[in-house]
Amino acid sequence: MTLEELSARQRAFADARAWGPFHTPKNLVMALTGEVGELNELFQWLTPEEAEAAPTDPDARARIEDEMADVLLYLIRLADVLDVDLIAAGNAKIDRNETRFPPGVGRTALEH
Repeated sequence: MTLEELSARQRAFADARAWGPFHTPKNLVMALTGEVGELNELFQWLTPEEAEAAPTDPDARARIEDEMADVLLYLIRLADVLDVDLIAAGNAKIDRNETRFPPGVGRTALEH
């Protein structure tokens, strides 16, 4: 399935429930933020080692996948409402980052 097909499926899901009036950019951003918070909560107090191992636990993996799906679906819905091509926007951002952060410069993750 493509991103466009997933977006169309999400749009049809929302339309079938007459959620359009509630899917304003502000509301979608707030919902997206809430879902990112729920994903964050799954990792909040884990050590780096525990966080890396979390996906190997079936229950933890299911919760992680659920929250990641919520984040994805709200982001896709927001992009649909705002008419943003996420693939084009993502590629443009990587293009800008390639200029900002050339390989081999020795920057650490903490400098970003």
